Amino acid sequence: MRVPQDAIAHDLGVSRIPVREAMIVLEREGWVTIEMHRGAFINALDEQSVRDHYELFGLIYGFAAQRAVSRAAADLPKRLADIQARFARATESDELQRLSIAFHDTIFEVAASRRINVALRAMSALVPGNFFASVPGAVDVEKRGFAAIVRAVQKNDGDKASAEYARMMRRVGDKVVQLFEERSLFESAAITA
Repeated sequence: MRVPQDAIAHDLGVSRIPVREAMIVLEREGWVTIEMHRGAFINALDEQSVRDHYELFGLIYGFAAQRAVSRAAADLPKRLADIQARFARATESDELQRLSIAFHDTIFEVAASRRINVALRAMSALVPGNFFASVPGAVDVEKRGFAAIVRAVQKNDGDKASAEYARMMRRVGDKVVQLFEERSLFESAAITA
């Protein structure tokens, strides 16, 4: 479906330039495709796109975990184990969300790589709002995944930590695909394409 950029600019009371800049950002994130002299078109959301999205998250997080282990921060295993233990006991979706972010942020902090942070910021969330309140089964996947990542970090095994991150994010992607299928979001995208 073509994005009516002029109509959007008119409705928002702005010039076409900020709308065009927004389209460029959305293209970078994979939500639209800009075709020269034709305009911007919405990309359909399909199962493979969702799976690719979470595979990429797994690669980025895994690479960060590898870097964090190689940087040999003495307190990293304890910090991650503390967060993982609190995550394992948590029952409220807001607390789970906060602790999940803290776990990932700790990995990124120790990895200390601006390039990794840039790559992660280029990706947007597919599930709006509180992820754990929206995606059934994701809590259990991350509980097992965080525990496996912590074990790898405690053994100073960056490759294993990376592999466990990739495995966890692949399983999270499976849960998101299942949710989207149950809500017929893929069918809706196919109908409008």
